[in-house]
Amino acid sequence: MEDRDNRGAEADDASQDDQNADDQNGGGNNKPKKQRRQIKKLKQELREVQKAPPTVVVADVAPRAKMKKRHYGVLLIFLFFVVLPSAGVFWYLQERAADQYASRIGFVVHTEDTSAVTDVLGGAIQLGSGGSKDTDILYEFIRSQQLVSLVDQKLDLRALYSKPQNDPIFSFQQDGTIEDLLDYWSSMVRVYYDVDTQLIELRVQAFDPDDAYNIAQEIFAQSTVLINRLSAVAREDTLRYAREELQTVEDQLKAARQALTRFRNETQIVDPSADVQGQMGLLNTLQAQLAAALIDQDILRDTTRDNDPRMVQAARKIEVIRKRIAEERQTFGLSGDGGGSNSEEFNELLAQFEALTVDREFAEKAWLAARSAYDGAVIEANRQSRYLAAYVGPTRAEKAQYPERIMLWIMTTLVLFLAWSILTLIGYSIKDRR
Repeated sequence: MEDRDNRGAEADDASQDDQNADDQNGGGNNKPKKQRRQIKKLKQELREVQKAPPTVVVADVAPRAKMKKRHYGVLLIFLFFVVLPSAGVFWYLQERAADQYASRIGFVVHTEDTSAVTDVLGGAIQLGSGGSKDTDILYEFIRSQQLVSLVDQKLDLRALYSKPQNDPIFSFQQDGTIEDLLDYWSSMVRVYYDVDTQLIELRVQAFDPDDAYNIAQEIFAQSTVLINRLSAVAREDTLRYAREELQTVEDQLKAARQALTRFRNETQIVDPSADVQGQMGLLNTLQAQLAAALIDQDILRDTTRDNDPRMVQAARKIEVIRKRIAEERQTFGLSGDGGGSNSEEFNELLAQFEALTVDREFAEKAWLAARSAYDGAVIEANRQSRYLAAYVGPTRAEKAQYPERIMLWIMTTLVLFLAWSILTLIGYSIKDRR
């Protein structure tokens, strides 16, 4: 309707403009006839358009959507796959799931910084800490079947974890095997291990607060036994090494002393070096006596006649002293003629005695060092260098915090919904490819 009014207004405006143009040009007779006919025709068409009824253009309307069989199938699957299981989980968590209490405990393998270092023949014995390795071993021990068996023997875990009568999902079947108990243990005992700080924290869950407390306390007790055993093994290894070294050095010292004693028994010489010193003193004395005899002989030669009996006696004395000196020199191989067999044998005995003496002195020094190392190892081993220190708990719960019902229900529903969505998309994708 508005379109028709607009076209009529435009036609009137056009007629008015033409009339004005005719008036300005001195009348319509001055225009050509062809132009006047065209204008007349346009005016007629405009009048017809104004008289015609309005035309309304209506867009095509889409048909109303209708539910098909596949849509009902998807909804039915959603109902049975998501809604009903989610409702069942919610009902079970609220009505059947038993309350669980948690006891928390935190501990660390404490290692003292002091250590005993003792030199052994240029080497060293040091009792290492090994704290990081001990913590790793303890972490694996808490999750092991061995600990589960020890705690089960002490507290009867099967009876503790099978207390709920109407909760087959969260409780343990009492007739289960040790492997089943180990799997259940991993869900009830959570171990948190910080590698950087070497701290271990435990969260022990049970259906009774006292049971959770007792389990946490027993885990700490068994862990303490393990750490003490590891420390004892380390101390015994260190003591065994020091003891073996000491025994070896003692055997060497005994062998050196026995060899020296055997030498003395065979040669009947206690200390050849002392004999040498004594005989050297005797040789020096003989040298002094020879010098004095020569001086007396010179004095007698200047004051008496040649046939004086004292001259004969002085010469005889000098000859005896020189003979004795020669014999003593020959005994030690000091004579210029190369010595004899006796001097060679004595030199060999002296060399053998010196070698035995050096071996004995070295064995004595080695024994002193080994003994000092063993005493230091014993002192350090008697001190407890590693032990388990608890910095938290074990705590006793007053309120049940597990299972986390709302969180479990939300997670279950979300997983079911995601599974349903994926299966639905896969089904539609397969249908579209056909």
